[in-house]
Amino acid sequence: MTEENRSPWDLYRFIKTLTYFEVFPVLNWLQKLFQGRPANHQNPPNRGRKMGIILVAGATGGVGKRVVKRLLTQGYKVRCLVRDIDKGRSIIGNEVDLVVGDITKPETLNSLVMSNIQAVVCCTAVRVQPVEGDTPDRAKYNQGVKFYLPETVGDTPENVEYNGVKNLVEAAVKYLPNTGEKGIFDFTQSSQELKDIWGALDDVVMGGVSASNFQILEKTALFAGNVSTANSGGFASVRTKSFSPAIDLSGYAGVKLRVKGDGQRYKIFLRTESIWDGVGYSYSFDTVANTWIDITIPFANLTPVFRAKSVKNCPQIDASKICSFQLMLSKFEYDGALNPKFNTGRFTLELESIKAYGGETLPQFVLVSSAGVTRPGRPGINLDEEPPTVRLNNQLGGILTWKLKGEDSLRASGIPYIIIRPCALTEADGGKELIFEQGDNIRGKISRNDVAEICVRSLKQPKARNITVEVKEGENNPSSINWEHLFSKLKSDE
Repeated sequence: MTEENRSPWDLYRFIKTLTYFEVFPVLNWLQKLFQGRPANHQNPPNRGRKMGIILVAGATGGVGKRVVKRLLTQGYKVRCLVRDIDKGRSIIGNEVDLVVGDITKPETLNSLVMSNIQAVVCCTAVRVQPVEGDTPDRAKYNQGVKFYLPETVGDTPENVEYNGVKNLVEAAVKYLPNTGEKGIFDFTQSSQELKDIWGALDDVVMGGVSASNFQILEKTALFAGNVSTANSGGFASVRTKSFSPAIDLSGYAGVKLRVKGDGQRYKIFLRTESIWDGVGYSYSFDTVANTWIDITIPFANLTPVFRAKSVKNCPQIDASKICSFQLMLSKFEYDGALNPKFNTGRFTLELESIKAYGGETLPQFVLVSSAGVTRPGRPGINLDEEPPTVRLNNQLGGILTWKLKGEDSLRASGIPYIIIRPCALTEADGGKELIFEQGDNIRGKISRNDVAEICVRSLKQPKARNITVEVKEGENNPSSINWEHLFSKLKSDE
């Protein structure tokens, strides 16, 4: 094509692309200045919210709200299951996604609640409080001190501790990723977050005229458009905005795509820097026309590339800080070589999901239970030495008995799990040494802060998988905790 019949450069689309990807912050500032804030005055969606979500049930409770806070601090995307949005927001704040549901009502544990979850932390518990009223049949005395016996309020222990946990477990089985996998994008579940994070990045940035878009359909995503070699162009692509924080895929072997293409060869890029024009780690893959296939991409097989040229002596990708993904159809492979399956004109690539694979099996369901669940009715138990929940199990509707049945429903599910049985919970600051035991014999106390910390830490500990552990605090205040060592001393329930 001669200079005389070159197509005019679309400057507007070029600026629009740079603005979308926030290449020049001043452009975004000007856009917001002229467009104004959204009418609802809400902050823009969290870009990474749909990537590996931790679902917290019981998030407004004493342990649950502490779990949520720690998950956010460590960069997790959190979704909280609540029965009342306004109450939940007043307790938890505005940083998390709240969904309405009730573990005692399985029909509420739908795809809106469960989609794209990476793990579940269940801190639900039946409410126990002192019997109210000062009457002779309620007030009790011990050495001249008046106190009130506890009672359960609201729903029954059977419904919450057993049926509710069982309902949540059965719902989670359907949505949790396969063992060793981590969901990154689940395009089978449409969401505003997915629509907001992907944008077109075509050869207009180099003067070309190719055009593409990324649509979130009902059950898939569609990367489609028209690719042209006019104006020395020849590629169309879509890319995510930079993740904040970056996605940590360390411990995984690579990423896996579920795609249906048109028979052409495409590329995927992973980036570890949020800069606009840096090194991308690329992999080319062939599609089969109108056929769903899985594309498995080991991190070790990614090629470091800068502007279609391979970068020599570049270190292997740092999977702990994945900043963005990009999909591309290009005339070129690398270093001037041509794509042997490239055709100009219309193209389509459908996607169902992008996942990490090959990771160690981690706990996917954390259940906060209670020490003492096996003691009611156990031969040889001296009730005078046991905590109130054991002594009063029958009066409290069999609360520990139903907790144990809830535990058993999780053990039988096949989900990798950890069951944490804390001793008496306190409002202390925590930070004490942690004493782990098994066999359900220990007595003591522990801060809710420390229980929440155990919940969050266990999500990254392969040795915490499929174990049941009782925990109490010790006397010392350690400067640090070796979590791997703590969990390595425990025996699997298997």
